[in-house]
Amino acid sequence: MKKTELHLGPFQGITDVHFRNVFADHFEGIDKFFTPFFSGIHTENSKNLRTQEIAPATNNIHNLVPQLLSNDPDEIIRFSEQCAKLGYKEVNLNMGCPYPQVARKKRGSGLMPYSDLVAKIAQGTAGNFKTDFSIKCRLGYYGSNEIDELIPIFEQMQLSELIVHARLGTQMYGGKPDHEKFANIVSNYTGSIVYNGDIFNLTDYTLLGTRFPQVSKWMLGRGILADPFLAADIKAIALNDYSIRKDIVYRFIMQLYLTRRKAKADNPAVIGRMKELWSYLSLSFSEPTLAWRLIRRSTDFEKYEEAVAQVFKNQSWIGAGFTSSGKMY
Repeated sequence: MKKTELHLGPFQGITDVHFRNVFADHFEGIDKFFTPFFSGIHTENSKNLRTQEIAPATNNIHNLVPQLLSNDPDEIIRFSEQCAKLGYKEVNLNMGCPYPQVARKKRGSGLMPYSDLVAKIAQGTAGNFKTDFSIKCRLGYYGSNEIDELIPIFEQMQLSELIVHARLGTQMYGGKPDHEKFANIVSNYTGSIVYNGDIFNLTDYTLLGTRFPQVSKWMLGRGILADPFLAADIKAIALNDYSIRKDIVYRFIMQLYLTRRKAKADNPAVIGRMKELWSYLSLSFSEPTLAWRLIRRSTDFEKYEEAVAQVFKNQSWIGAGFTSSGKMY
């Protein structure tokens, strides 16, 4: 029987070092974490990598993969070299970010239409990595034929993994993943492949596992932000008592909040960070619209804490929030 391996996808502004550490304290099932992307690695000792976000002392480097947003082969190699010195075994190139401000610079998923530029990256990095190298991409930016031109290049690069979010960049997070196209990629790509896209609950995972029996690696994203027990449910190691689950989520969310307050010296921006997570997490409560309204309206630490207390006192934990709503607020 194949062993299921689960990755937690990177989210700018949410899955920072504090989230990852506190999440690992409370929930099981994730085999590999990815940092939100770094950029601007222009020197041999980049100040952008002198941060808690990647420092070995504040991260479990055994299952953490630093991610880079770039289209420059020299920068990619510098990133690999500096991460290797910090003890990391793998780095990841972000070719999946769909946001227009990134894509128009031919970075993220905006790099995918330019196979000539990807080929230059492959040529410029060949034989120079100090770590394993993986790529997270989409099917393309404008059209799913873009990945067809890139697959031979990816094969030449001997990637440790190819993570494919089965959408186009122009879709952002809307519409449905293209499972037919992903099936075609699976049948044509000989390396290790990871599926990403709309795994919101155990049923989604089971259906995809049946559809793609060759795939043993899966990246979880919005689904696990809404329900942090998702990975443990997939691996059948989660607690079935939902009252206990609510208690664990409460301890998780409060520890994360207090950790961020301490790290940021009570900067009010912490509330905004917590709201970003709550825009997903609220979907797993019995009255998600009310839960989100309470959190969203909080404007200071006292009001935020009052809102959290009300949600946990008055609502039940349902889990698998995307099952009922299928969308963010």
